Amino acid sequence: MSGFWGEFFGTAILIILGVGCGAGVNLKSNYAHGQNWMFISFAWGLAVTFGVYVAGQLGSQGHLNPAVTIGFAAFGFFPWHEVLPYLFGQFLGAFVGATIVIIQYYPQFKISKTPAQGNQVGIFSTAPAIQNSLFNFLSEVIATFVFIFTLLNLGDFTQGLKPLIVGLLITVVGQALGGTTGFALNPARDWGPRLAYTILPVPNRSSANWSYAWVPMLGPLAGGLLAGALQSVL
Repeated sequence: MSGFWGEFFGTAILIILGVGCGAGVNLKSNYAHGQNWMFISFAWGLAVTFGVYVAGQLGSQGHLNPAVTIGFAAFGFFPWHEVLPYLFGQFLGAFVGATIVIIQYYPQFKISKTPAQGNQVGIFSTAPAIQNSLFNFLSEVIATFVFIFTLLNLGDFTQGLKPLIVGLLITVVGQALGGTTGFALNPARDWGPRLAYTILPVPNRSSANWSYAWVPMLGPLAGGLLAGALQSVL
């Protein structure tokens, strides 16, 4: 069960820090309101860094992401018998992390009454800058491919300063490729918080936009599989 607990707590830390940044940037009457894309990309990079450190210390490989777990397992870089505990830990950790952010920012949700005032599902999950299903999907495939192919060439990325390198990788992927769709890269990171926003009593909640949710699920999975496939033949 060490893999489950590592992935659970690591992903929860990832989401608390990453979605917490989203809440701070979007919701009014807090000091981070209105910060820019550099702030968001860097915060998500650090969120991944510290999530990986926690996960590695608790006995997992620090995937925090079904696209990593499945992409690695499909081509022999990770054992299949550990996939389900990892996935369960990732999705549950993401949901719990989002729940904690809702509690943290509850007063700000109460006074931010509309999406125009920042109370929107974009705090929790991703959405495209331009709605185009094909290119939105391709954006997630490309960004996730770059991320996971690089991970596959880092070795054990839970050790030493490598989690920081992973965080810097997330930051530059966000800056270079994330402006099109918000760089989900990770089905658990998108679906766990989206579900929390859907079913928990968030004040003034608006649409959770589930019609788009297939993109941050299938795009990263496809990108992870492509990265694993390429690595397996090199």
